[in-house]
Amino acid sequence: MRRIYLRVGGSVQGVGFRYFAVYTARRLGLTGWVHNRADGDLEAEAQGTPDAVDQFAEAMRRGPRFARVERFELQPLTLADEYDFHVEDW
Repeated sequence: MRRIYLRVGGSVQGVGFRYFAVYTARRLGLTGWVHNRADGDLEAEAQGTPDAVDQFAEAMRRGPRFARVERFELQPLTLADEYDFHVEDW
């Protein structure tokens, strides 16, 4: 298992990015969360098999159709107990 933190910047809010992340993560069998930051970026954590986490990270690097990803940060994390993948409110 592998767990990562992602921070994505650019035109990433108001374009369906969070729901794209949830759909992608659930399709890949990942757990974690995603939310919009007050500074305009999006951040997420995802946990699952290394291959699924890599596929998720690549999808987040591209983003949904109307997003424009200009910055992408990925950090490894220690494993956590998670039950699903969801959008978090701030």
